[in-house]
Amino acid sequence: MMSDEYLVECNIHDDEEEDDDDDYVKKIHPSPPPPPQFSSTPSLTQVDIRDPCGVNKHLKIEFSDVLAEPASTRSYDRVWIYSGIAFESMRLWGYRCLSALCAVPLSCFCGCLFALLACMHIWCVMPCIQVFHTCLPCVRSLWMSVVNIFIAPFCTSVARCCSGIYVVFSKE
Repeated sequence: MMSDEYLVECNIHDDEEEDDDDDYVKKIHPSPPPPPQFSSTPSLTQVDIRDPCGVNKHLKIEFSDVLAEPASTRSYDRVWIYSGIAFESMRLWGYRCLSALCAVPLSCFCGCLFALLACMHIWCVMPCIQVFHTCLPCVRSLWMSVVNIFIAPFCTSVARCCSGIYVVFSKE
């Protein structure tokens, strides 16, 4: 049974004069918002709150994505319906149970891991990079001298020795 607060009075007439009366009634008795709909699947706003960056778009799986019967072989309709219900129920409750068991310990582990990575990055990696940026111009000029004195002449000699080699393919 529906409560009276969700009932709206509507007069249906063809006269234009009474349209003004309808607007007056609407102003006095505005229609209440519709009752909330409850479902087992999360609404779009809940999905956006839980996964705003769309990290797990590939996990949106339905029964028809996993199981499908070809037109030539079909089971009883009740079997198909109950299979769909069982699949959705096990997917939902299996996820809920596993997340209840694993979410808190795994969150703690990931939090500690990211804290360690942030600490290492802030206190070890970035100071080393800054030291390299400071000292690198001197090291770069020294390294370019070593390359130009030792490595470049060797590579040029090897290239000239190998430039006289020709490979010919023929079908015999």
